[in-house]
Amino acid sequence: MDQEGLEPNFSATGEVDGGRVTVTVTGEVDMASADTLYRTATPERARAATLDLRAVTFFDSAAIHTLIRLAERYPGTLEVIPSARVRRILDISGLGEQPWLRPA
Repeated sequence: MDQEGLEPNFSATGEVDGGRVTVTVTGEVDMASADTLYRTATPERARAATLDLRAVTFFDSAAIHTLIRLAERYPGTLEVIPSARVRRILDISGLGEQPWLRPA
């Protein structure tokens, strides 16, 4: 689902296949867009999630909170593929060793 009008530098598209939703995110994930990311990553029929954050250029505390919420929603089945910037923010915040974090 593309979110036109919300944040001009943000998009999140999700596709469900076999119970796993794969969400591709671009641009800035911040207070204005984090909830949209969460909604895109939690369609009713999804039991697992992959977040492709390789095209994310900005990631703030609201975005970090969204990842934590998603890790709680999808225990053991969340995968996050970060951009270099996202990886750095997660490392600084102490989340760089989470089992859901994958190499870019």
